[in-house]
Amino acid sequence: MRRSGEALPSPHTVAGHPPARSDRSDWATLRRLFPYLWQYKCKWRVIAALTFMVGAKVANVGVPVLLKNLIDTMTPKPDVAQALLIVPIGLLLAYGLLRFSTALFGELRELIFAKATEGTARQIALEVFGHLHSLSLRFHLERQTGGTRGVHSLISMSLYSIVPTIIELVLVLTILGVKFDSLFVWITGAALVLYISFTVTVTEWRTQFRKTMNELDSMAQSRAVDSLLNYETVKYFNNEEFEAKRYDVSLDRYRKAAIKSQRTLRMLNAGQQLLIAGSLVLMLWRATSGVVEGRMTLGDLVMVNAFMIQLYIPLNFLGVIYREIKQSLTDLDKMFVLMEKEREVRDAPTALPLASVDSTVRFEDVSFAYEAARPILKHVSFEIPAGKTVAVVGPSGSGKSTMARLLYRFYDVQQGRITIGGEDIREVTQSSVRRAIGIVPQDTVLFNDTVEYNIAYGRPGASREEVEGAARAARIHDFISATPKGYETTVGERGLKLSGGEKQRVAIARTLLKNPPIVIFDEATSALDSANERAIQSELKSAAQDKTTLVIAHRLSTVVDAHEILVLEAGVIVERGTHAELLAKQGRYAQMWALQKSEAAPLL
Repeated sequence: MRRSGEALPSPHTVAGHPPARSDRSDWATLRRLFPYLWQYKCKWRVIAALTFMVGAKVANVGVPVLLKNLIDTMTPKPDVAQALLIVPIGLLLAYGLLRFSTALFGELRELIFAKATEGTARQIALEVFGHLHSLSLRFHLERQTGGTRGVHSLISMSLYSIVPTIIELVLVLTILGVKFDSLFVWITGAALVLYISFTVTVTEWRTQFRKTMNELDSMAQSRAVDSLLNYETVKYFNNEEFEAKRYDVSLDRYRKAAIKSQRTLRMLNAGQQLLIAGSLVLMLWRATSGVVEGRMTLGDLVMVNAFMIQLYIPLNFLGVIYREIKQSLTDLDKMFVLMEKEREVRDAPTALPLASVDSTVRFEDVSFAYEAARPILKHVSFEIPAGKTVAVVGPSGSGKSTMARLLYRFYDVQQGRITIGGEDIREVTQSSVRRAIGIVPQDTVLFNDTVEYNIAYGRPGASREEVEGAARAARIHDFISATPKGYETTVGERGLKLSGGEKQRVAIARTLLKNPPIVIFDEATSALDSANERAIQSELKSAAQDKTTLVIAHRLSTVVDAHEILVLEAGVIVERGTHAELLAKQGRYAQMWALQKSEAAPLL
């Protein structure tokens, strides 16, 4: 059975590389959390929950006191013999009432405070979610995330475990100090200090073993999953035994770490029980001496024993509680670090929505680098007239896709400017810029939802008729209608139930439904075979009709109809012109064209 120091792995998961914890102390993290609890329209709930908590503990402490009175009353005395049949009934009823009150107040506390806890978690989660969406693409490429589950753990552990135990401890020490002598208080206080110090110290020490065990467990599970996901490869090379041996090595490491963790847990539990037993012996020795000397009754002895048992029951789980609170504070601190992270791309204080009806796009002397030592674009200037198509071609890594990211304002340019209709996109709101642009990316990632949902994502709230109209224009309506569930067909994780061509048509339909004045095709057919590429070309032309279009391409056959073609190499435009003009120049474009034509030629 898991007890003091054995906590489950944290429920909070951090993907990728979590942000480093700040220098904030645990108390500072708690102070950062309290305003959320207090502001969530729940001040009365906090007060009511605390009141019920105190009520529950008063009732709980009242049980040993009542037991004392019951035992003292039942002790035979000549002058009260006739009352023996009457008084115990009242005490027994009072005992039952106190027991019920303890449970009732505890349930009322949780019922009243549940809305505050869940509301606080919801508010924080929503703020974090919105803030994460406002951070730059650079941040998300690093995959740093945080979570709010620590809110639940922290509140439940502190409010439902630590604080009630402290309240009960104060009440017990007060009764012992007032009713008996101060030695009872000193014995109890010293025992609790020793118990808590021992538990915290040993739990901190054995955390390293628990952490190692969790890491090895994750490693073993990852190895097993990786092997099973690559089932066909394992079979191809007849390596089942090899994989089993690798998995067994991981399992053996985990076994050794688990035994070490269990051994330290048993040490912790044995030490705790020794301290509990020692303190109980001292308290009972003192109480027994009092009974013998006539200073205390038999009921007092029972009451003291019951007090000690009630105090030590919640402390048995102190190791778990301590670990959970520490982990929750760490998780919360990571989350607050995320919330405090400055936005790399943010709207100017005076930013207004994009107002121009002119969709002309201009790059004016644009330079950009993800890292200062590695420039991507160098003094790039070009114009996409409204309703026209400009294509950018060049080798991988030349900076083509960076242009799309800059136009979407995932990053801000470091030199020059980008304008839409003559307005610098840094001086208007990001949302209005992105509303004006649609994109068909190279790798279309779909939500694990229905086809209708994925197409309607281009314009949430669109009717089924509008979704079907966009699907018809993208020439995917017939395929969807032929499936058993039609538009209710789920596409699977990242759209894996659809072929590459089908996913691209969904992406085109989504962009057509959005109907933006500016469209970007970011190597939209590079992942397709030649047959699918030719089939989708007409849909791409339909999507680009009468729109300002930026085509980023590797295959030159997809850009021959562009009004202007830019040849980009190492972040510099080395040639520009129409397809015919560039071929006539016999320059870099002509070389690329000849090379791709020869690669496409059938082998004899």
